[in-house]
Amino acid sequence: MSLNYSLNCCGQLLNISSPLVMGILNVTPDSFFDGGKFNEETNMLKHVEEMLEEGASIIDIGAVSTRPGANEISEEEEIQRLIPAVKLIHQNFPSAILSVDTYRSKVAEMSIENGAAIINDISAGTFDVNMFKTIARLQVPYIMMHMQGTPQTMQHNPVYKNVTLDIIRFFVKQLEQLRHLGVKDVIIDPGFGFGKTIEHNYGLLASLRSFEIFDCPLLVGVSRKAMINKVINTKAENALNGTTVVNTIALMNGANILRVHDVKEAMEAVKIAEQYKSGIKKDEL
Repeated sequence: MSLNYSLNCCGQLLNISSPLVMGILNVTPDSFFDGGKFNEETNMLKHVEEMLEEGASIIDIGAVSTRPGANEISEEEEIQRLIPAVKLIHQNFPSAILSVDTYRSKVAEMSIENGAAIINDISAGTFDVNMFKTIARLQVPYIMMHMQGTPQTMQHNPVYKNVTLDIIRFFVKQLEQLRHLGVKDVIIDPGFGFGKTIEHNYGLLASLRSFEIFDCPLLVGVSRKAMINKVINTKAENALNGTTVVNTIALMNGANILRVHDVKEAMEAVKIAEQYKSGIKKDEL
């Protein structure tokens, strides 16, 4: 979907007329691909600088691992990991648009107070009853993702009647609540790998354009996930090529934001996909 759409990120307008890349920064010891790599300040800042130079429009900072089977941590521990990182990055890159990956309303509010501009909630408001009201009060862009179950249980035999329609019905309910509260900027994330089988994931990938009914930017996060590794029999550290293939399919099917570990390669996919679409339009003339 080609959107003439801008997100108001604490006064900065982020244009989504062409696809954007969101770079992942995990300040966790146990994330599935890069856990523990960026906990030290120098490494953290260097990685953010690299992602921005490579073309990332958003840096998404997470302090809780949500890989399948990950242990839950306390709110206090999440704050201790996350807020110093948000402060540090905002101080060193004041013009960078920072997103925070959290499902807790208190953490969301503290993050915005310390320099973040977007909240990325894997639970779409289902884990914290105060999240939607907090987003409405803060008036910041909100990414709501679909997940069946919790990170601890989500891959224990996920079942849907129709994966795309079931997720659309879920988003209809959540979006209605957000609109009622006056939340304007909402991004939809179908939640690849979060309570879905391989078949569910690729069914979603094929039907991404079904989510255009919401007239919201569509975020896709498939970077180095099991939906790639299980198909090509590889591991996360060797899944860059597979990730690029799936990201390209997502772009061709209407993705507006790619959430990735590897910004340079995602930007290349965006440029080629956009050139291809431009060629189609010219050929139609």
